[in-house]
Amino acid sequence: MTSNRLTRRELLRASGAASLAAALPFSLPAAQAQQSGAKKVSAAAAVSNPLKPPAEGSIPVAFLISDGAVVIDFAGPWEVFENVMIGNRMDLFQCYTVAETTKPVRASGGMQIVPNYTLANAPQPKIIVIPAQGEPTKPMLDWIRNSSRAADLTMSVCTGAFVLAQTGLLAGKSATTHHGALMSLQASYPDIHVKRGARFVDENNLATAAGLSSGIDLALHVVERYYGRDVATETAYNLEYQGLGWMNANSNTAYAKLRVSTEQHPRCPICDMEVEPATALTTRYQGKTYRFCSADHKQQFDSNPQAIVEFLKQG
Repeated sequence: MTSNRLTRRELLRASGAASLAAALPFSLPAAQAQQSGAKKVSAAAAVSNPLKPPAEGSIPVAFLISDGAVVIDFAGPWEVFENVMIGNRMDLFQCYTVAETTKPVRASGGMQIVPNYTLANAPQPKIIVIPAQGEPTKPMLDWIRNSSRAADLTMSVCTGAFVLAQTGLLAGKSATTHHGALMSLQASYPDIHVKRGARFVDENNLATAAGLSSGIDLALHVVERYYGRDVATETAYNLEYQGLGWMNANSNTAYAKLRVSTEQHPRCPICDMEVEPATALTTRYQGKTYRFCSADHKQQFDSNPQAIVEFLKQG
């Protein structure tokens, strides 16, 4: 991995040398614009729970994957950690994949990945990343519980929050997940305080990101916790990532409120998906008809309608 990172760095140097004079007038304002965006965030948003990087060596980052793992959920944070640079060092984080076996994992879109390690021989991580994926096995859950004890941070992305929730580590904590799964998470784990409109939720040694691209923001936030805002800002700039959500955990404002459900365009109360009025499964509760996209979501509603209706009111 190190040689690839150095090759990339050397390539950037070589390609930029010939046009340095022409590029400077454009690159400097761009960097200044990124810094300006950072300054617009209130001082209160700056990291208040820093993590201590090692005196030497790299920070090991384990990406726990299984069939169905969503590529952007782990590839986004992977690229963030792989592109952190201080001086001549680009080995500040050491990323690797972990699975039950070294059998190729079939990720989203049919991508196949050969895991670097198994649960039995994976190095002890300081950061654990759990993307959305299939139903976890007991060995996977045990590995998360055991490895989290010595880790600085265990983080989930998107519906990876359900995997983390199954370990019991989120009990009594705040968390978030993909906007279409917030209700399911709250209904399935009433002991978790599910936050709507959060880009990510940081609980010190546990963290959860909202859907998909939110994992990039959480990873940048983690970089900031280790190395400060300047390093995280430079990482985002080098990635050509212009989103500022990593500086504000509550920046998922587009999902802070539920979309309006009407008789003509009803939405499933569990996942917020629009459903066909004529064919959707229905439940009548407290004088109101609720329509569902699937039998599973109807069953989830019917099992505890009062709690779900109360959560709907919050949105």
